Amino acid sequence: MDLEFLQRLAKAITSEFGESSEVVVHDISGDDTEHTIVAIENGHVSHRQAGGSASRVVLEAIQRKHDPTLMDELGYLTKTRDGRVLKSSTVYMRDGEGSIEGVLSINYDITELLMAERAISSVLHHNSEPTMPERIPQNVNDLLDDLIEQSVAIVGKPVAMMTKEDKISAIQFLYQAGAFLVTKSGDKVSKYFGISKYTLYSYIDAKKD
Repeated sequence: MDLEFLQRLAKAITSEFGESSEVVVHDISGDDTEHTIVAIENGHVSHRQAGGSASRVVLEAIQRKHDPTLMDELGYLTKTRDGRVLKSSTVYMRDGEGSIEGVLSINYDITELLMAERAISSVLHHNSEPTMPERIPQNVNDLLDDLIEQSVAIVGKPVAMMTKEDKISAIQFLYQAGAFLVTKSGDKVSKYFGISKYTLYSYIDAKKD
C-alpha cells in the first residue's frame, strides 16, 4: 500500500471539497483493530486522529480481507458522536494476491444540507422516510456496542424473548461483521446474551456447514 500517495490523495480531496470533507486511510495489513488509522485529513469532522480505531466497514474488511466478493461501499450515511450526519464512501485497496490491505474512507458532513432540505420539504409538504445513519465509533468498545445493538435489531426482539435460533442468528451476524476480532468481545457478548463461552462458540459454528 502506497501510504505516501494516499496521504497526497487525501489532502487533494479535502482541499477540493473543503472543511466539511474528511478522508481517512486505514492500514489493515496486520491484525490490530484498535489502531488502524494511519492517515487522516480534516479529522475534526468525525473527531478522530491518526492511531484511531476501526469503523464498522473496516472491521468487516479485516474479517473478510481474503474475500474477493467484498465490494466497495459508496454513498451510505454515518453519524458522529455529536449527531452530525455524514455521507460516506469506502474503497478497499488490495494487494497483488487480491487481499485487502488498506481502506480509504471519504466522509462529507451533510448536516446543514439536510436541515435545508427539511426546511424546503416542509414548505412543499413533501414527506419522505429518512435513512438512519450508522454511528462512527470513537473506539472499538463503542463499535462492539453498536454491533450488538444491530444484532438485536435484526432479530427484532429483546434478548429476554429470544429463542436459541434467534440468538444463533444474532451471533452469526456479529461473527460476519467481525465483532469477535475485538479484544475480549467473547466475554461481553456471552454476558449480554446470557450464554456461556462454550455456547457462544457453538453458536458461531452452528451455520458454517
